[in-house]
Amino acid sequence: MFYYLLPALASYNIFLVIAAVIPALFLMIRAYKSDRLEKEPPALLWRLAIAGVLASLIALVVERVLGYVLNAAVAQDSKLYDVLLYFVVVAFGEEGAKYFMLRRRTWRSPEFNCQYDGVVYALFVSLGFGLWENISYVMTYGLSTAIIRAITAIPGHACFGVFMGAFYGMAKRRYNEGDPGSSKALRILAVLLPALLHGAYDYIASTDGSIWGFIAYIVVLFIVSFVLIGRMAKNDKYI
Repeated sequence: MFYYLLPALASYNIFLVIAAVIPALFLMIRAYKSDRLEKEPPALLWRLAIAGVLASLIALVVERVLGYVLNAAVAQDSKLYDVLLYFVVVAFGEEGAKYFMLRRRTWRSPEFNCQYDGVVYALFVSLGFGLWENISYVMTYGLSTAIIRAITAIPGHACFGVFMGAFYGMAKRRYNEGDPGSSKALRILAVLLPALLHGAYDYIASTDGSIWGFIAYIVVLFIVSFVLIGRMAKNDKYI
Protein backbone atom coordinates (compact mmCIF):
# COMPACT_ATOMS: atom_id res chain seq x y z
CA MET A 1 0.00 0.00 0.00
CA PHE A 2 2.84 2.37 0.88
CA TYR A 3 4.32 1.73 -2.56
CA TYR A 4 1.20 3.12 -4.25
CA LEU A 5 1.21 6.18 -2.00
CA LEU A 6 4.78 7.18 -2.90
CA PRO A 7 3.94 9.08 -6.16
CA ALA A 8 1.21 11.09 -4.41
CA LEU A 9 3.47 11.93 -1.48
CA ALA A 10 6.30 12.94 -3.81
CA SER A 11 4.07 15.23 -5.87
CA TYR A 12 2.62 16.74 -2.68
CA ASN A 13 6.08 17.53 -1.33
CA ILE A 14 7.14 19.03 -4.66
CA PHE A 15 4.05 21.23 -4.59
CA LEU A 16 4.94 22.41 -1.08
CA VAL A 17 8.49 23.25 -2.13
CA ILE A 18 7.21 25.22 -5.13
CA ALA A 19 4.79 27.12 -2.89
CA ALA A 20 7.67 27.95 -0.57
CA VAL A 21 10.07 29.04 -3.32
CA ILE A 22 7.88 31.21 -5.56
CA PRO A 23 7.62 34.26 -3.22
CA ALA A 24 11.40 34.46 -2.83
CA LEU A 25 12.01 34.11 -6.57
CA PHE A 26 9.46 36.83 -7.33
CA LEU A 27 11.17 39.29 -4.99
CA MET A 28 14.63 38.39 -6.30
CA ILE A 29 13.53 39.16 -9.87
CA ARG A 30 12.01 42.48 -8.77
CA ALA A 31 15.24 43.49 -7.02
CA TYR A 32 17.28 42.54 -10.09
CA LYS A 33 15.10 44.55 -12.47
CA SER A 34 15.27 47.64 -10.20
CA ASP A 35 19.05 47.86 -10.73
CA ARG A 36 19.09 50.49 -13.49
CA LEU A 37 22.79 51.41 -13.82
CA GLU A 38 24.50 48.07 -14.22
CA LYS A 39 22.90 44.65 -13.82
CA GLU A 40 24.79 42.24 -11.58
CA PRO A 41 26.14 38.97 -13.01
CA PRO A 42 23.65 36.11 -12.51
CA ALA A 43 26.46 33.87 -11.25
CA LEU A 44 27.23 36.33 -8.44
CA LEU A 45 23.55 36.61 -7.48
CA TRP A 46 23.24 32.85 -7.44
CA ARG A 47 26.24 32.61 -5.11
CA LEU A 48 24.63 35.20 -2.85
CA ALA A 49 21.40 33.22 -2.66
CA ILE A 50 23.46 30.15 -1.71
CA ALA A 51 25.27 32.32 0.84
CA GLY A 52 21.85 33.09 2.33
CA VAL A 53 21.20 29.36 2.71
CA LEU A 54 24.57 28.98 4.45
CA ALA A 55 23.69 31.95 6.66
CA SER A 56 20.56 30.12 7.80
CA LEU A 57 22.72 27.18 8.91
CA ILE A 58 25.09 29.51 10.75
CA ALA A 59 22.13 31.22 12.41
CA LEU A 60 20.77 27.86 13.53
CA VAL A 61 24.00 27.09 15.39
CA VAL A 62 24.23 30.61 16.88
CA GLU A 63 20.60 30.50 18.02
CA ARG A 64 21.09 27.12 19.65
CA VAL A 65 24.13 28.33 21.59
CA LEU A 66 22.62 31.68 22.61
CA GLY A 67 19.31 29.99 23.42
CA TYR A 68 21.07 27.58 25.76
CA VAL A 69 22.77 30.47 27.55
CA LEU A 70 19.51 32.42 27.75
CA ASN A 71 17.58 29.46 29.17
CA ALA A 72 20.22 29.00 31.84
CA ALA A 73 20.39 32.69 32.78
CA VAL A 74 16.83 34.06 32.58
CA ALA A 75 13.45 32.74 33.72
CA GLN A 76 11.44 31.67 30.66
CA ASP A 77 8.17 33.15 31.96
CA SER A 78 9.58 36.67 32.22
CA LYS A 79 9.20 39.59 29.85
CA LEU A 80 12.99 39.99 29.78
CA TYR A 81 13.27 36.46 28.41
CA ASP A 82 10.96 37.31 25.48
CA VAL A 83 12.86 40.51 24.69
CA LEU A 84 16.26 38.80 24.75
CA LEU A 85 14.96 35.82 22.79
CA TYR A 86 13.44 37.77 19.91
CA PHE A 87 15.77 40.77 19.74
CA VAL A 88 19.12 39.13 20.56
CA VAL A 89 19.01 35.36 20.06
CA VAL A 90 16.81 35.27 16.95
CA ALA A 91 17.15 38.72 15.38
CA PHE A 92 20.86 39.33 15.89
CA GLY A 93 21.61 35.67 15.28
CA GLU A 94 19.90 35.69 11.88
CA GLU A 95 20.75 39.20 10.70
CA GLY A 96 24.32 38.84 11.93
CA ALA A 97 24.70 35.61 9.96
CA LYS A 98 23.27 37.25 6.84
CA TYR A 99 25.64 40.20 7.17
CA PHE A 100 28.63 37.91 7.74
CA MET A 101 27.97 36.07 4.48
CA LEU A 102 27.07 39.29 2.63
CA ARG A 103 30.33 41.03 3.52
CA ARG A 104 32.41 37.91 2.97
CA ARG A 105 31.05 37.45 -0.55
CA THR A 106 30.84 41.05 -1.81
CA TRP A 107 32.89 43.64 0.05
CA ARG A 108 36.02 43.19 -2.08
CA SER A 109 34.19 42.17 -5.24
CA PRO A 110 35.01 44.32 -8.31
CA GLU A 111 31.31 44.05 -9.22
CA PHE A 112 30.42 46.14 -6.15
CA ASN A 113 30.78 49.45 -8.01
CA CYS A 114 27.38 51.10 -7.45
CA GLN A 115 25.73 52.09 -4.18
CA TYR A 116 22.47 50.30 -5.04
CA ASP A 117 24.43 47.08 -5.49
CA GLY A 118 24.44 46.82 -1.70
CA VAL A 119 20.63 46.61 -1.70
CA VAL A 120 20.59 43.96 -4.43
CA TYR A 121 23.26 41.88 -2.68
CA ALA A 122 21.59 42.07 0.73
CA LEU A 123 18.21 41.20 -0.77
CA PHE A 124 19.54 38.09 -2.47
CA VAL A 125 21.28 36.92 0.70
CA SER A 126 18.17 37.63 2.78
CA LEU A 127 15.84 35.94 0.32
CA GLY A 128 18.15 32.94 0.00
CA PHE A 129 17.93 32.74 3.79
CA GLY A 130 14.15 33.16 3.73
CA LEU A 131 13.73 30.69 0.88
CA TRP A 132 15.53 27.92 2.75
CA GLU A 133 13.74 28.77 5.98
CA ASN A 134 10.40 28.74 4.17
CA ILE A 135 11.07 25.33 2.64
CA SER A 136 11.87 23.96 6.11
CA TYR A 137 8.70 25.41 7.65
CA VAL A 138 6.46 24.31 4.80
CA MET A 139 7.80 20.76 4.70
CA THR A 140 7.15 20.55 8.44
CA TYR A 141 3.81 22.35 8.79
CA GLY A 142 2.20 22.17 5.34
CA LEU A 143 0.77 24.36 2.60
CA SER A 144 -1.12 26.74 4.90
CA THR A 145 2.25 27.77 6.30
CA ALA A 146 3.47 28.56 2.77
CA ILE A 147 0.56 30.95 2.24
CA ILE A 148 1.06 32.73 5.56
CA ARG A 149 4.82 33.01 5.18
CA ALA A 150 4.49 34.12 1.56
CA ILE A 151 2.67 37.28 2.66
CA THR A 152 4.55 37.87 5.92
CA ALA A 153 7.90 36.18 6.57
CA ILE A 154 9.39 36.12 3.05
CA PRO A 155 8.65 39.81 2.33
CA GLY A 156 9.73 40.47 5.92
CA HIS A 157 13.18 39.06 5.19
CA ALA A 158 13.23 41.18 2.03
CA CYS A 159 12.45 44.31 4.04
CA PHE A 160 15.21 43.57 6.52
CA GLY A 161 17.51 43.04 3.55
CA VAL A 162 16.54 46.40 2.06
CA PHE A 163 17.60 48.25 5.21
CA MET A 164 20.77 46.18 5.53
CA GLY A 165 21.66 46.82 1.89
CA ALA A 166 20.92 50.53 2.07
CA PHE A 167 23.46 51.09 4.86
CA TYR A 168 25.86 48.53 3.39
CA GLY A 169 25.92 50.35 0.04
CA MET A 170 26.49 53.70 1.76
CA ALA A 171 29.29 52.12 3.84
CA LYS A 172 31.03 50.94 0.69
CA ARG A 173 30.76 54.41 -0.87
CA ARG A 174 32.23 56.07 2.24
CA TYR A 175 35.01 53.48 2.33
CA ASN A 176 35.92 54.18 -1.30
CA GLU A 177 35.89 57.91 -0.53
CA GLY A 178 38.55 57.40 2.14
CA ASP A 179 36.30 57.71 5.21
CA PRO A 180 36.72 54.40 7.10
CA GLY A 181 35.19 55.81 10.31
CA SER A 182 31.84 56.61 8.70
CA SER A 183 32.01 53.36 6.75
CA LYS A 184 32.37 51.36 9.97
CA ALA A 185 29.47 53.20 11.62
CA LEU A 186 27.26 52.52 8.60
CA ARG A 187 28.23 48.83 8.63
CA ILE A 188 27.18 48.62 12.27
CA LEU A 189 23.83 50.18 11.34
CA ALA A 190 23.55 47.64 8.49
CA VAL A 191 23.27 44.95 11.18
CA LEU A 192 21.71 46.89 14.04
CA LEU A 193 18.65 48.35 12.30
CA PRO A 194 17.56 45.15 10.48
CA ALA A 195 18.02 43.24 13.75
CA LEU A 196 15.81 45.70 15.63
CA LEU A 197 13.16 45.54 12.90
CA HIS A 198 13.39 41.75 12.85
CA GLY A 199 13.16 41.54 16.63
CA ALA A 200 10.11 43.78 16.69
CA TYR A 201 8.50 41.64 13.97
CA ASP A 202 9.01 38.41 15.93
CA TYR A 203 8.09 39.97 19.27
CA ILE A 204 4.81 41.41 18.00
CA ALA A 205 3.95 38.20 16.16
CA SER A 206 4.79 35.85 19.04
CA THR A 207 3.58 37.63 22.17
CA ASP A 208 0.00 38.23 23.20
CA GLY A 209 -1.02 41.33 21.30
CA SER A 210 -3.43 42.69 18.75
CA ILE A 211 -3.40 41.06 15.34
CA TRP A 212 -4.16 44.49 13.91
CA GLY A 213 -1.01 45.85 15.50
CA PHE A 214 1.02 43.14 13.77
CA ILE A 215 -0.69 43.81 10.43
CA ALA A 216 -0.08 47.55 10.82
CA TYR A 217 3.60 46.91 11.53
CA ILE A 218 3.94 44.73 8.44
CA VAL A 219 2.17 47.24 6.21
CA VAL A 220 4.30 50.17 7.39
CA LEU A 221 7.49 48.10 7.05
CA PHE A 222 6.59 47.09 3.50
CA ILE A 223 5.66 50.62 2.43
CA VAL A 224 8.86 52.14 3.81
CA SER A 225 10.95 49.39 2.18
CA PHE A 226 9.16 49.82 -1.16
CA VAL A 227 9.76 53.59 -1.12
CA LEU A 228 13.39 53.10 -0.06
CA ILE A 229 14.04 50.71 -2.95
CA GLY A 230 12.59 53.17 -5.44
CA ARG A 231 14.58 56.11 -4.13
CA MET A 232 17.87 54.26 -3.89
CA ALA A 233 17.47 52.79 -7.36
CA LYS A 234 16.59 56.22 -8.78
CA ASN A 235 19.49 57.97 -7.05
CA ASP A 236 22.01 55.21 -7.65
CA LYS A 237 25.57 56.26 -8.47
CA TYR A 238 28.87 54.66 -9.29
CA ILE A 239 31.26 54.38 -6.37
